[in-house]
Amino acid sequence: MTIEVLHKFELNDKNQERIRTLYKQLNDTIIPRPLHQVLQEDNHVIFMVCKDEKEEIVGIALMATYKVVSGFRGLVEDVVVDEAYRGKGIGRMLMESLLEEAKRKSIDEVMLFTGHHRTPAINLYKSLGFKIRESGVYNLSFRK
Repeated sequence: MTIEVLHKFELNDKNQERIRTLYKQLNDTIIPRPLHQVLQEDNHVIFMVCKDEKEEIVGIALMATYKVVSGFRGLVEDVVVDEAYRGKGIGRMLMESLLEEAKRKSIDEVMLFTGHHRTPAINLYKSLGFKIRESGVYNLSFRK
C-alpha cells in the first residue's frame, strides 16, 4: 500500500470513477463534485489516496485548509476506505499522512466532523489525539 497526494495532472477516467465509487460507500445520497473542481489551484485541498499493489485507489482522505483571523486551519473531509480493504490500517495511514502534511504547512488546528454512529472512525480519530469539542455545529445547505 502506498499513500500519496493526488494532483490534478493525475486525473483520468479510471481514477475519477474509482473515487466516485469509493465516495458512494461513504455517502450515497450526495452527488460528488467533479474532481477537476476539487483539485483547482485556488481550492486549497490536500487530497490523499491509498493505492494497492495494482495501483488501484482503495482509500481517500481530504483536508481543506484556510486562514482566518484566529489561525490557520485544516478541516478533514471525505475519509473513506473501500469496504474490501477495511481493518488493514489504511484509514490510519491516510490520516497520519494528512496530519504530517498539516504539520509541514504549519497549520494551527485540524478539525473534523463525523457521525455519532461511525464508531470505528471515532476510535481512530481519538487514537490520533482528536478530542470532541464542546460546541454546536450548525449548517445551512444550499444543495438539493
